[in-house]
Amino acid sequence: MKAWTLAARPKGTPVPDDFALVEQALPELQDGEVRIANRWLSVDPYMRGRMNDVKSYVPPFQLGAPMQGGAIGEVVESRADGIAFGTMVSHMAGWRDEAVLPAAHVQPLPDLGVDPQAYLGQFGMPGMTAYYGLLEIAQAKPGDTVFVSAAAGAVGSTVVQIAKAKGMTVIGSAGGAEKTAWVRELGADAVIDYKSGQSVVDALGEAAPDGIDVYFDNVGGDHLDAALAHARPHARFAICGMIDVYNDAKPTSLKYLARLIGNRVRIQGFIVSDFQGQGAFYRDMAAMLKDGRLQREETVFEGLEKTPEAFLALFSGGNKGKMLVKL
Repeated sequence: MKAWTLAARPKGTPVPDDFALVEQALPELQDGEVRIANRWLSVDPYMRGRMNDVKSYVPPFQLGAPMQGGAIGEVVESRADGIAFGTMVSHMAGWRDEAVLPAAHVQPLPDLGVDPQAYLGQFGMPGMTAYYGLLEIAQAKPGDTVFVSAAAGAVGSTVVQIAKAKGMTVIGSAGGAEKTAWVRELGADAVIDYKSGQSVVDALGEAAPDGIDVYFDNVGGDHLDAALAHARPHARFAICGMIDVYNDAKPTSLKYLARLIGNRVRIQGFIVSDFQGQGAFYRDMAAMLKDGRLQREETVFEGLEKTPEAFLALFSGGNKGKMLVKL
């Protein structure tokens, strides 16, 4: 197989020399295992944290070892009962073109009438993050005003659409005219262009003069400050990610933090693996898709050799919707 490895631990924003493409022999297939030819790879902001040698909710990438990430592939050889040749599966042995895995480490794709790569986006980890973060962590309900940062990303764009489908008012934040226009097309009631030069706190005050009930955070930084500044009493914040600080480790100022006391704001971080059982998610998302209330957008890089480039583009706003690599 060909696989991307971490050649050096990044200092700040990763650079191409931090990665190395290597060739390794695949192990001989054993009973209970399958060999998979990857067709689609996912790159996601959380992977930046795994490049640091620190303890976290997932172990760090090891230098010189194949990196990991979500992938969709086709079973091209099987010695596992119940997983036949040709089955399309999802798994976590991404950043490579082939993998040998125990059958317990792969999941055959549900038949929901969507493209296979959708299970890396709206019907995969980003979609589940959006769904459970909004509805379970933030307990968002019809009539709420919801503020979503990185609203043109894989998670944020799905949050916008779920919130609108559930009867909420949505304010999204995105960078640039093209992305803000797309977030409006998704149904957002107002969109902040954080690249416009106006401060996010002022822009949010104009978009939500009566404040917000829910904040879905993918960014941190000045977006979290703005949400604190405009939180209504008993507002709920779901903290999914803080891409603004992943590379620079610059602290969010939290200059409005004291407002959470009087307004009894609840702030809760979460990761998608907190939620087990995907039946309700698949049923609800499939129903919204059937009713025409979900759109899917993808930014696709072609070829295994483009994987680091696709990953690095996440940190410069290079994606609209889900960032994918097609093999």
